[in-house]
Parts: sequence; structure tokens; C-alpha cells
Amino acid sequence: MWDDDELTAAVKAASAGDEGGFAVLWRSLQPAVLRYLRVVAGDAAEDVASETWLQAARDLHRFTGDGAAFRGWLFRIARHRGIDERRRSGRRQEDPAGTIAEDAGRTGDAATQALEHSGTEWAIGVIAGLPPDQAEAVMLRVVAGLDVATTARVLGKRAGAVRVATLRGLRKLAADPRVQARGDDGGLTRTREV
Repeated sequence: MWDDDELTAAVKAASAGDEGGFAVLWRSLQPAVLRYLRVVAGDAAEDVASETWLQAARDLHRFTGDGAAFRGWLFRIARHRGIDERRRSGRRQEDPAGTIAEDAGRTGDAATQALEHSGTEWAIGVIAGLPPDQAEAVMLRVVAGLDVATTARVLGKRAGAVRVATLRGLRKLAADPRVQARGDDGGLTRTREV
């Protein structure tokens, strides 16, 4: 995943105002943040990821800790921004007919279609179908690589609850007919220290 020593050095550099240090953090963590937010915030994931990084950049001077602590801090910000987005989208009613009319004239390019059907997108879609607490626990533990204690802090839960949610989510994934039919789960259902 990520070398915590390299992330620690990047956090220190970024905290001192070094743009290169912040770029290392972004390149290292953005893919996992975006995958997590696709489960938490759905189609708004990219916008929420942008808000997450803006807040991280704005508040970095107040952060203290190493690379592992920074990952937890960043995912906590992402989770809160994702929750805010769900609340906002729940309040605004969109016109589904308007959405269809807007999309009707578009033809996606081959690269976009390939991305939408890639294994990563498929796996994220399957995980998103889990109950929310299990989906978040699986994304943070397995996909983002956070440890149990950090995941518990991000989710505001006890470590035992995180372990149980992760295990239940992984078991549901292993039993999912789509996962079984595919035959290759990309390691999602392999349990390590849950």
C-alpha cells in the first residue's frame, strides 16, 4: 500500500508549506479516498474528494502526527464531507426526467465505458450494496488499508464493532452470487486480521 515513513516525510514537508510534499500525499491517497467516497457519496464522489482535499490543505497546519495518523485524519474528513453530501442531496429533489433528457444525447467514449466496466468499479459497486456500516468498514479496512483502531476513530465506533462489521461485510461479499459467478474477487473477501 503506502510506506508510512514516506507519508510521514510528506506530511512534515506539506505542513511546512512544501507543495511537493502535498503532491506526494495526494498521489498516494487520492485513489483510495475516491474509492471510499464512491461508496459513501455515490456520483458526487469526485466533488466530495475535492472538498476533502481542500479542507485537508486548509487545516494541515493544525495536524500533528505521522503518515498513518494522517491517513486516518484524511478519511475522517472524507467521511464527514460524504455525510454532508448525502444530507444535501436528500434535501434537494432532482427531476429524473431532466436527467434522462440531458444524458440522452451523449455517447460515452471507449475509455469512459471501459473504466465504468473495470474490475475496480465493479467491486466498488458490489461493496456499495452492503449495509452502510459494513460497506464503510470494508472500504476503510480492506481498500484504504486502515487498521482497526484508526477505522474505529474514523467511523466513531468501537474497535469490536468495526471488526464485526468488516467480517460480516466480507462474509456477505463471499456469499454474493455476483462475486461467486465472477470467480475472482480481487482479494476482497480474503480475511486478514479483521
